[in-house]
Amino acid sequence: MYAMESIRRSLGLESGCEEAPLGEMKPMLGRKLKILVVDDEDAMREVLQMRLEQWGYQVRLAEDGTEGEKVAASFQPDIVISDVIMPRISGIDLLRLLKSGDPTRPVILVTAQGSIDLAVEAMKQGAQDFITKPLDYTKLKAILEAAERDLGLRRESRGLDQQLERGAGFGEFVGTSRPMQEVYELLATIGASDAAVLITGESGTGKELAARTIHNLSTRSRGPFVAINAAAIPENLMESEIFGHEKGAFTGAAGARAGCFELAHRGTLMLDEIAEMPLPLQPKLLRVLEDQKVRRVGGSQEVLVDARVIAATNQDPRKAVADGRLREDLYYRLNVFTLPLPPLRDRKPDIPLLAQHFIHLCNAKHHAEVEGLRDGTLDLLMRYPWPGNVRELKNTIERAVVLAKGKWIELAHLPVYFLEPGAGLSAAASVTPGATIAEIEKQMILKTLEATGNNKAEAARQLGLDVKTIRNKLKAYGIG
Repeated sequence: MYAMESIRRSLGLESGCEEAPLGEMKPMLGRKLKILVVDDEDAMREVLQMRLEQWGYQVRLAEDGTEGEKVAASFQPDIVISDVIMPRISGIDLLRLLKSGDPTRPVILVTAQGSIDLAVEAMKQGAQDFITKPLDYTKLKAILEAAERDLGLRRESRGLDQQLERGAGFGEFVGTSRPMQEVYELLATIGASDAAVLITGESGTGKELAARTIHNLSTRSRGPFVAINAAAIPENLMESEIFGHEKGAFTGAAGARAGCFELAHRGTLMLDEIAEMPLPLQPKLLRVLEDQKVRRVGGSQEVLVDARVIAATNQDPRKAVADGRLREDLYYRLNVFTLPLPPLRDRKPDIPLLAQHFIHLCNAKHHAEVEGLRDGTLDLLMRYPWPGNVRELKNTIERAVVLAKGKWIELAHLPVYFLEPGAGLSAAASVTPGATIAEIEKQMILKTLEATGNNKAEAARQLGLDVKTIRNKLKAYGIG
């Protein structure tokens, strides 16, 4: 009699339990996921096995924690569902054992009402979720779907990590897209020579990184690498910065100082934003490039310098020449090799790798443990036009890592302007200026639910959330 009542409760046939559809649930990872069920009640194990197999999972059973540990070692389940109160080894002890072997394996705890405090404590120790008896199979199915999503995200993150470990790029560059492969070929060719180089590309595309890569590939790699930005130095100090000065050359020159050419002797000098260099200094720069001799401001002697010059600009150099901002003879002297760097919008297949790379860097910097991006977040990053290029992506990921409280970067961790019309998100409503992230999140959830016909599971999938989160948000909004 007790067994029949237990089965009825487990199937959710008593009042107050929501019946779940019995249709097969297709695994999200492209194969049947393996689930280990650990429970000391025979009827509970059998009912769970029947239901899980109907949903398309492979299932193994264990009658207590001791057996569960052994079965887990041989079966290697993707997900574990365990009762909390069991003889010999409890569900919480089993959780600790399983987490020590695989911290990322989802463990779902089944608990009676009286042991909810234990389940909450287990959540703090890494349990994926818990569900109370009698089982609500709709809730269990939602929990399993969320666990599957996390497993899928972790698999994708591990795949990206493995690509990064194998060297998915060139030097310090990250990316395998066709435009970047062409850049790598040019870098290898240019690095083997000692010729002048002109790097072009929008701000944030990595021009200094390219210059450093060329330096590291060259025979000058053991020499100094010196970079100067012509747009960041006041015009009255530019000549002294580049060529150096002698003591007393001008007011405030309390001592002699070597310029960038001397500092870069037997190494590489990068002149960034060359089109911003004052016109009166351009003939002097050209002479140094031709003669390899520099005369400090206020000095009378010339000093021999041996520095490879790499210039860079975020402008069209030909237009700068036509506009009279860059001398034509200087342009031709610098332009032995031209290295154009593509904007991020032209190499979007590299965004997942770049984002994962920056997550690792920011985790180390901020002592965080972010694993990757939620599906919806990555979709949004892929649609955004990236006017600030790779630099903007790096800053966006750093901000998100600092804001993220869990293992994943979500939509709410991105800047508000990402959600504005024209920023790449087509489904959301327009954003009210001054709206908080919480208000924007609510707007997106409600609009997505409206677009999906109030299908919480589909809305959760599109937003990169789980159904439980959607329900909790709606409850907080006062919406049934």
